Amino acid sequence: MTRVPENSSRMGKVFPSAQAALEGIVDGASVLVAGFAGCGIPEKLLRGLAESGVEELTLVCQGAWPQEPGHFGIAELVAGGQVKKMISPLPFHPEKGGPVKDRWEAGELELEIVPQGVLAERLRAGGAGIGGMFLPTGVGTRFAEGKEVRRFDGKDHVLEVALKADFALLRAHAADTLGNLVYQGTGRNWNPTMAMAAAVTVAEVDQVHEPGGLDPEMVITQAIFIDRMVLAG
Repeated sequence: MTRVPENSSRMGKVFPSAQAALEGIVDGASVLVAGFAGCGIPEKLLRGLAESGVEELTLVCQGAWPQEPGHFGIAELVAGGQVKKMISPLPFHPEKGGPVKDRWEAGELELEIVPQGVLAERLRAGGAGIGGMFLPTGVGTRFAEGKEVRRFDGKDHVLEVALKADFALLRAHAADTLGNLVYQGTGRNWNPTMAMAAAVTVAEVDQVHEPGGLDPEMVITQAIFIDRMVLAG
């Protein structure tokens, strides 16, 4: 198993620090952030993003759900004033609110609510190089306002455009130095789709093996989609 000291240069796709792995993120960047209901958050990368000081970010994520004390999540980025817009199915916990709700109500944060399945399909289309797709979800609701509607097999469908971003921040259990990723439990949520939908994809991983050190049957995201990695912790 590979270990890269913080003060060393990178080894292949493995970078020595979150800051090094995030090089190139600038003000106004769009960032996909994996994680589901507070699980599988790329915490080290989010801390690195906070320390970089970049602002006016657009984050695409499942939502800013409460973290355990001492942990760092999307809510902390929002509280720090670094986020301009969030695209999310459920941007804040409906009962606990938090910085996202507070800044949104104060007019300091823009929210674009996208049904979870629609968001997944928009990201998948972006990763596949498809301009968009027609979906039956949202027909006759506010989610269809201003969008093209066509009829297929006697049923109306709404045009949803593909979604891509400048960076994607993932969280995986294991990887090899080539960038093949293995997820564990609920860690396999938005990661595989988001990995394909960004210009630069960065993965935070628990362990890194030499090529051949992973069971190929367990690999979910292939190395071709991963540009950079950093060890968690």
